[in-house]
Amino acid sequence: MTTVVENDNPMAIAQQQFDIAADLLDLSENLRGILRVPQRELSVTFPVKMDNGETIVFEGFRVQHNLSRGPTKGGIRYHPSLTLDDTRALAMWMTWKCAVANLPYGGAKGGVVVDPKLLSLSEIERLTRRYATEMSIVIGPERDIPAPDVGTNPQIMAWIMDTISMHQGYTVPAIVTGKPLNIGGSHGRHEATARGLVYLLSEAARHLDLNLSRLRVAVQGFGNVGFTCARLLESLGATVIAVSDSKGGLLNMAGLEIDHVMAHKQASGQVAGYREADEITNADLLGLDVDVLIPAALSGAITASNAHQVRARVVAEGANGPTTPAADEILYDKGVFVLPNILANAGGVTVSYFEWVQGLQEFFWTEREVNAQLERVIVNAFHNVLTAAQHHRVHMRTAAYTLAIQRVAEAVTTRGIYP
Repeated sequence: MTTVVENDNPMAIAQQQFDIAADLLDLSENLRGILRVPQRELSVTFPVKMDNGETIVFEGFRVQHNLSRGPTKGGIRYHPSLTLDDTRALAMWMTWKCAVANLPYGGAKGGVVVDPKLLSLSEIERLTRRYATEMSIVIGPERDIPAPDVGTNPQIMAWIMDTISMHQGYTVPAIVTGKPLNIGGSHGRHEATARGLVYLLSEAARHLDLNLSRLRVAVQGFGNVGFTCARLLESLGATVIAVSDSKGGLLNMAGLEIDHVMAHKQASGQVAGYREADEITNADLLGLDVDVLIPAALSGAITASNAHQVRARVVAEGANGPTTPAADEILYDKGVFVLPNILANAGGVTVSYFEWVQGLQEFFWTEREVNAQLERVIVNAFHNVLTAAQHHRVHMRTAAYTLAIQRVAEAVTTRGIYP
């Protein structure tokens, strides 16, 4: 059996999580060799002319983990600390996320090592168009479909679509998802990750005999996913007592007014300083006595060193890889019900799939239709993972991995090895 040790390398964590489930499935060494590593990687360096006339060389990546169930799918991240191992891990997690939701995709991820906050809008556009050109040899509607991620947004997706369309000589709307609505985006995409997580929490609450409208919630990370989760849960009657961003957090035991907190953040650049709450650290937030903890920031938030402090009944992972395998065992032993990222934040890729389908067909759905289909996919995925957890007598992450890995392994086996 795989020994669970603490590791802060994201690819090592992704492989460790894979190994635990592969052991449980008694997966053959041949299949392990195929599924444990990415299938394709493209690393590029490219020059971009800055507004002041200076030319800076940037580094970018695109990793495709597995193509056995269909074209690959995954976001593009602009972040100064992005590494190739980060990208590999995120691509691998995307494979399992798509398989858990039973979407006809493999996983991919890409990005540029850059802090977009330090660039002007025109510099970001030039960087994006050059990166898209470098990536044009591996992306395409039938090959690999990018989407927004940390540091990117619908406008950046629009520039990628336009760049590839200029190369092709005609508009290619299905080349990316997460686009603005007026050029082929989908209703419901902006809120999809958070809405999927809330649908999941609703099912988990029923399973655990909890009343969703009485839940006390803490949210780490107050970007799109964290803010939207908080707002949606507040609208359902839950009490969000704490939120945080990279600079610190807030606590109000009577409940925060989420829109007011966001208005403060937009005005000041941070949640700290909001008058109707006490200030706390991110470490404090993780140890609060709440029903639901939503880590929706970056990876590695809950580790073996702080998992003992978690007092939440449910941990719902809005971020990718916020809990290490060693922390998983601690949380499981404490009786914490973890909704793993490959299940909990699958709403985004699910609605991206819907957008891709709409783009290919040039037939678009209403937001009500999108949300209804999202709920159907997420609810089915939850119950499939819960059944696997009960069958194997393991926590929800390992159950999600066994379900996903089995589906991908069966696809690889059915297709066979070429030539």
